Amino acid sequence: MPWIDQAAILPGVLEMLRVNLAVRPPERVLVLTDTPTAEQWERFAAAEIEVMLRRAYLARLIADAAREHFPGCTVTFATYPSTGRNAVEPPAETAGRMLEADVILAITSFSLSHTDAREEACRRGARVASMPRFLPEMLYPGGPMAADYQQIAVGTARLAALITAARRVRITTPAGTAISFSVEGREGRRDHGLYTERGAWGNLPAGEAYCALCEGTAEGVIVVEPGWHAKLTEPMTLSFRAGEVIDIRGGGVVGAEIAEIVDLARRAPQTRPRRLLGELGIGTNPNARRTDITVEAEKIKGTVHLAVGDNSHMGGTNVADYHQDFVLPHPDLWLDEVPVIAAGRWVHPDLAGL
Repeated sequence: MPWIDQAAILPGVLEMLRVNLAVRPPERVLVLTDTPTAEQWERFAAAEIEVMLRRAYLARLIADAAREHFPGCTVTFATYPSTGRNAVEPPAETAGRMLEADVILAITSFSLSHTDAREEACRRGARVASMPRFLPEMLYPGGPMAADYQQIAVGTARLAALITAARRVRITTPAGTAISFSVEGREGRRDHGLYTERGAWGNLPAGEAYCALCEGTAEGVIVVEPGWHAKLTEPMTLSFRAGEVIDIRGGGVVGAEIAEIVDLARRAPQTRPRRLLGELGIGTNPNARRTDITVEAEKIKGTVHLAVGDNSHMGGTNVADYHQDFVLPHPDLWLDEVPVIAAGRWVHPDLAGL
């Protein structure tokens, strides 16, 4: 049995290159992926290594398809040693390659979205699709990449406008999330999956309205449910005071790993940026369904997500070498105490018919 069904993914790959990224001759296309380091080969579970290698192989197949079907373009496939954590800068050589490309597909196991390398490439004009933990199945018919991205753009734009106009956000969920924070003065942004203009970037699969929330303003708790985060098998509760996570309860190995990364035991000043709540996002993709892979889960229409760590690459001021999203299903969300989402349903008048 083949590792990846090439015939099944090819239509989705070509649609992605033509529609989402508008690839055209004589553009320079860079397909990037990360591969396990020697240390990761020893530390990671065998299944996790297999998924990383399969993802890297997918990147190679996408590069091959781009070469065959876009003969007027220059297509480069490149690998680099995995950084092991979202928002960590890639090697200098990789960052340099990114500056020479017109279109970048970052099909990686750890996200490059919140890095200077990605931002500088966009500043030079590159269109970037950040695709952390992407799977071949996302390209199948009916999957999140097969959604109507023109329609997603409409809903995403309306939600982004509501966020821009708001000052205060409050979110609750049946699982126990109860948190509020300020977004006053922050721009609602659109990740609609159509990266056709110079310097545009976002995730694939896409579909979210988001903003960098005001640092230091979050008060309350986030309860992450089992199955809504990779390897999470028990509820995980993160408590916030003055915008900073001060306690993590439950979550098993996932909770312990995050507590170590954000340095909860010492709460040293230099690691505080990792602990700050930095992002609000609202999913807008009706085809997104998978809950344990963040890049797809956070796009599910009817969910919201919140992230700790860096938000400096999305309009905020918190600079961190870490960014971690937490997706919340069936939320109630109010903007300035006006209901926008109720039990996962869009209820604001500006969203009628979407």
